[in-house]
Amino acid sequence: MTPAPKVSFEDTAIAFADKSDAELYKTYLLFAAMNNNSMVKMGGGLMKKALNWNLPVKFLIKKSIFEQFCGGETIQECRPTIDRLGRSGIGTILDYSVEGESNEASFDHTVQEIIATIEMAATSSHIPFSVFKVTGVADPALLAKAQTTQELTQAEKAAFSRARARVKAICQRAFERGVRVFIDAEESWMQETIDQLTIEMMELYNQERPIVYNTYQLYRHDRLDVIKRDYERALQNGYYLGGKLVRGAYMEKEGRVAQRKGLNNPINPTKQATDALYDESLRFCLEHIDRIAICAGTHNEQSCYYLMDLMAQFNVAPNDERIYFAQLLGMSDNLSYNLAHAGYNVAKYVPYGPVEAVMPYLLRRADENTAIAGQSSREFSLVKKELARRKR
Repeated sequence: MTPAPKVSFEDTAIAFADKSDAELYKTYLLFAAMNNNSMVKMGGGLMKKALNWNLPVKFLIKKSIFEQFCGGETIQECRPTIDRLGRSGIGTILDYSVEGESNEASFDHTVQEIIATIEMAATSSHIPFSVFKVTGVADPALLAKAQTTQELTQAEKAAFSRARARVKAICQRAFERGVRVFIDAEESWMQETIDQLTIEMMELYNQERPIVYNTYQLYRHDRLDVIKRDYERALQNGYYLGGKLVRGAYMEKEGRVAQRKGLNNPINPTKQATDALYDESLRFCLEHIDRIAICAGTHNEQSCYYLMDLMAQFNVAPNDERIYFAQLLGMSDNLSYNLAHAGYNVAKYVPYGPVEAVMPYLLRRADENTAIAGQSSREFSLVKKELARRKR
C-alpha cells in the first residue's frame, strides 16, 4: 500500500492562489449574496424578466454570476480560463450549456459545437475530456417514449435513427482525435435509452482504451447495480468501461414525477444512503480498475478523501490516467486546487454559451448553493478565511 499524499481541504492559500485580492473580494460579495435564499430567488426572477424585456443588464450578469460559473460565451472566450486552470495543473471540460431548444436544426448545431470542443481538446494538454447531453442532440420526449413499451411511429423511428447518428458522429470524432468524452446522465424516464446508446458507443470505441464514459447518478438506489451490469458486459465483450460518478442533478423533479405517476421513487431515501452508495461505487471501480476508468464528479470532501485512500490501498498513483476528480467552475476550489497541488488528476467543468441561453444553468447553480445544506456557507467561509489570512 502506497501512502496517499497529504491533502488539506482547509488550505485556502492553495485554493485561492490564482485569485488577486480584488478577484477574491468580488467572489466574497457574490457568495455573501448567494448565502441569502430570498435574495437568490428574487434576484433570479428579476434577471430572467430583465433579459426577457431586453433591458441592458447583460453586462452586469456577465461580470458577476456568469463570470463566476462560466468560461465565456464562446469556446474562444474560454481560453483565458483554460490557461489559468492549466497553470495550476487543473484540466478543463468545456460544457456547452445552452438549454431549451428542441428541433433538428438546433440538434445539428449542437453536434458541431461539441465536435469543436473535441478539436480544441485534441490540441490542448489542458483539456482532458469533452462532454454532451443526449437531449442536446435528440428530442427528450422521443428518448422517453423509446424507453416505454409503446411502438414508435415511422417518423419517430427516423428521428431516433438521426439521433443515434448524431451521438455516433460525436463519439467517432472523439475516438479519431483520442479525446475522452462524457455522456451526461439525465432523468430516469429517459436514462435507460441513454444508457443503451452509450453502451453501443463503448462497444465501438472503447476496445483499446476508455474513450466514451457513461454517467451514473448515485442518488438513484439502482445505479451501483447498473455499474456492475455494465462492467460485466464490458468484460464479456472485451472493451473498457468509462464511468463518471456523480450524486445527481434532478432529485426534486424525480420525486415529483414519481408521486404524480404513482411510481416508486428511484431516489435513495436519505442523503446518508446516497453517500454510502457513492463510496461503495468508488470501491467497486477501484477493485476493477484494470477494466474501468472513472471520473469522480463530486463536491463532497469525505468522498474525495475516501477515493484518495482507495487509490493508496490499491497502489494506484495519484496521476494515474484512469482516475480523475472533477468539480464545477466557481465551486469547491478548496478541493480542486489542493488535489491538483498534491499531484492528482483534476478537471473543472467550464460551462459556456450566450448569457441568455445559459441562464437556466446559472440559476440552478445559485439555487444549489443555497439549497445544499451548508454549501454556500462553506464556500463563503473559505473565502472569508483566505481574506483574513491575506490581511495578516
